[in-house]
Amino acid sequence: MPRIALRIEVPGYRAACVGVPLLTDLLRRHRANASFVFALGPDRSGRALGHAGQPQMHGRASHTSLTGHFGLRPLLYGTLLPAPHIGRRCADILRHVRDEGFEVGLHGWDALRWLAEVEKADASWSETQLKRAMAAFEEVFSAPPLLHAAPGWRGNPHSLRLTQRCNFAYASDTRGSHPFVPVWHGEIVRCPQFPTTLPTLDELAELAKPDPHAVCEQLLALTATPPPTGHVFTLRIEPGATQRVELIEELLTGWREQGYELTSIQALATGLAVDKLPRHEIVVGKVPGRHGTLLLQGNEFLSDWRHAT
Repeated sequence: MPRIALRIEVPGYRAACVGVPLLTDLLRRHRANASFVFALGPDRSGRALGHAGQPQMHGRASHTSLTGHFGLRPLLYGTLLPAPHIGRRCADILRHVRDEGFEVGLHGWDALRWLAEVEKADASWSETQLKRAMAAFEEVFSAPPLLHAAPGWRGNPHSLRLTQRCNFAYASDTRGSHPFVPVWHGEIVRCPQFPTTLPTLDELAELAKPDPHAVCEQLLALTATPPPTGHVFTLRIEPGATQRVELIEELLTGWREQGYELTSIQALATGLAVDKLPRHEIVVGKVPGRHGTLLLQGNEFLSDWRHAT
């Protein structure tokens, strides 16, 4: 049976305490599994107002407003309102996700700060951010994280190296087409990447105005022919999640009708030998419908050299 792994991003406090219970109920009704990845530090979404004219620093879709991306109240967190600590205040909700059988993974410490600073950050900054997030994860779940999913698919060579050094089993930090072992400027990082392979709802929404169900039709067209290694679809829990329930249900139903099993990244990784995966270069580039640059799956490592010989 072909598979689509659902990668559910939980980047903020309201996403955790309001959106997560809503989405887990929806997934249970559709007998769907998923990987939930959590930012676990303080939610300082209000700091996005300081660079409102630089949308590339938020990692948001091209047409999405600040309030549409973060929500009105979260835009006060860390400024006029205290920054709620996600890992501490939502710990019971997060553990319930795990207890319901969903995979749980790490989405960083302060997701907004990661988006704004990681591309130019040094090794010390990257390690501090990741180690802080890992400690918070172990405090909530009493176990180390196996899955790393970088906010906004952004990173640097130091953060990639850390996925190997910190013993993550696999990561989903990139956009691409199939699982691979990442290579950065000739350096192999032995932590396999399971890239997001499909466009997100917010990236497609601009093209589908004024009919949001055209988004569903576009995604179903892209999944009509299943790839041998499956798909990874990312859904970010955002302020409009309650308004998107009908659309998400339509999408899950459509994938079921296409014959897909809706599962987790862990399920895709089970049985795959790292040594058998292709090695692909990491490149920094853009995807349609989203501000800023991301980590992308590039050409297979040394493929140009092999072709030349």
